[in-house]
Amino acid sequence: MIFLEPEQYQKNCVQLFNSYQKDISTLLPFAKIEHIGSSAVPNAISKGDLDIYIEVKSEQFEFAIEQLKTLNFIEKQNTLRTDELCMLESLNNDDVAFQVVVTDSVFTFFLTFRNKLMSSPLLVKEYNQLKLACSHLDHDQYRKIKSDFINRVLNHL
Repeated sequence: MIFLEPEQYQKNCVQLFNSYQKDISTLLPFAKIEHIGSSAVPNAISKGDLDIYIEVKSEQFEFAIEQLKTLNFIEKQNTLRTDELCMLESLNNDDVAFQVVVTDSVFTFFLTFRNKLMSSPLLVKEYNQLKLACSHLDHDQYRKIKSDFINRVLNHL
């Protein structure tokens, strides 16, 4: 796994986020749209992908997913899918994922985690070190270690 320094990818991710935010707002004017993931966190290394958090009320959830698919996205396979969380991945060759989340669900932790990192340069440094230490691992091993780190950060609120 190759990780990029912030100056190698973050500017592009911000531009891509701004572009998608306009499209999403047009389709879902009621949605809360946030830039999440490492690309949203100053000084965080990353694989260079962009994650966009889209929060809607439960009664809007399935409608929102169908609307977002019109932006050339599909539901990601082999990932958690519930009636409060759906991950969509881009078919636009731009390495973008949407995390569609129901308001007040447990999955709002995406914002909590991002905010914890943004408020703690020490946590960002630790997260970067963890990622670099995992660069030789396969995707599943990396995801497990990353998940443990996220849970540890969230449980120390």
